[in-house]
Amino acid sequence: MWVLLGGVSAILLGIYEVFKKLSLKENAVLPVLFFSSVAGALIFVPIILISHFHTDLVHHFWYIKPQSFTNHLHFLLKSVIVSSSWVLAYFAMKHLPITIVAPIGTSGPIWTLFGAIIIFGESMNLWQWLGLTVTIGFYYLFSLSGKKEGISFRTNKWVLFMTLSTIIGSISSLYDKYLVLHFDRIAMQCWFSIYMVPITGALMLFVWIPNRKKYDPFQWRYAIIWIGIALTIADFAYFLALSYSGALIAIISTIRRGSIMVSFGVGALLFKEKNIKHKALILLGIMAGIVMIMLGSRH
Repeated sequence: MWVLLGGVSAILLGIYEVFKKLSLKENAVLPVLFFSSVAGALIFVPIILISHFHTDLVHHFWYIKPQSFTNHLHFLLKSVIVSSSWVLAYFAMKHLPITIVAPIGTSGPIWTLFGAIIIFGESMNLWQWLGLTVTIGFYYLFSLSGKKEGISFRTNKWVLFMTLSTIIGSISSLYDKYLVLHFDRIAMQCWFSIYMVPITGALMLFVWIPNRKKYDPFQWRYAIIWIGIALTIADFAYFLALSYSGALIAIISTIRRGSIMVSFGVGALLFKEKNIKHKALILLGIMAGIVMIMLGSRH
């Protein structure tokens, strides 16, 4: 069952990326980020209200127990980290082809591995070294492919934005490892989603509104709602998969990386981007390296 849930999460993550690209095309970034965060948070409002007024449901799967002030600080910190990653990723998605953005995002396990080495003192085994070497090699080929479209991986700031977003996302993943062990998963996802709203709202009010005439005007699109919905359900399926006895996080993480196939494939067809076959072959090489890293993580 947990393998199936991992697959569901991967498909929804890929769909989430496509909705994000649809929403950001010739549109203002920060309002899209805010309203998609609102859509995701609204899913949890009924759960919070029911949990508050019906304490008799304390043993129910959906029940969210009252959290301490310290717990809320942890959830707020998670929201700050994620919002930083999302702001960078949204700007990158707006200005780069999805077939460029998506493969950069797959480098997350590399940065997570480096973080585990630095923070937790872990050492790399043969599979991880092989995976790292293969991935870096194909990323070099990927940068050469980007040059054919006039995108320099060294000087293009949107590539830098997406790379920084992926690194920060890896920091979030390392923090998730701590949160999942010490806090209720449903409560964590719920309050982290809720806190995203004031954070992204503040960015929209104090950064975008005073300077909105310099950028693309905001256009409401229904795809914005589906960004929040798809991501929330994808994360829920992921956390639920982890809760199963015998579930292997290395396998689930590898399955979730399959989301790139959805976003790359659908995005390539939908947005009619260039050099698809060449990028697809390079993407398979990157994925092979990621799988090697994941296999090494199992040991």
